Amino acid sequence: MDHMIPEGAVGFVYVMSAIIGGQSVSYIGKKNFYANRKVKLGKKALPTDKRKKGYKQVQKLDYQNYFSSNEVLKAAKVVGVAIKREIIQICFSKTELTYYETKLQFMHGVLESNIYLNGNILGRFYKLK
Repeated sequence: MDHMIPEGAVGFVYVMSAIIGGQSVSYIGKKNFYANRKVKLGKKALPTDKRKKGYKQVQKLDYQNYFSSNEVLKAAKVVGVAIKREIIQICFSKTELTYYETKLQFMHGVLESNIYLNGNILGRFYKLK
């Protein structure tokens, strides 16, 4: 699946949809293609100088098995509910990624509609109770 990532792409904005409790629900979010991870070095690879770090940074392909940060969708996936995943926009910088996620969330009115599971936008704008 790695070969499908356009050169220079950082991540994508997605919509995930499912039918939960007889109601169709969706979630709009963003995801980076790669994640940077710290991997601890083994005894032989450890530097002899104690001031040097005992780990290395590794870039890991991190999106194929991703099923949203939303707890309802995560729980639905565990129970075996079919979740439709769709990429809406591929982005080439982190700024562009945040911009398009925010733009699409406002365009679709995710905070005003009960169809969307999004609870907030950018951690600044919240669903009205």
